[in-house]
Amino acid sequence: MFQPNLANAVWRKSSRSGSGNNCVEVADNLTEIVAVRDSKDPHGPALIFSLGDWETFTTGIKRGEFDTLN
Repeated sequence: MFQPNLANAVWRKSSRSGSGNNCVEVADNLTEIVAVRDSKDPHGPALIFSLGDWETFTTGIKRGEFDTLN
């Protein structure tokens, strides 16, 4: 199983997250992957996405493909 090295990950929260600690954090400064984790559990597991999969996902968000209120 692929175990990426996240030691150099620079984690960031969305500017829309507010001041709470109930968010997801993204590290997109890594080579060829994007990591996502729960801010409440910073030492816990992270989801790992290829750059292409992450781009497809974020493009879908921007297009409203995941909106459930429509």
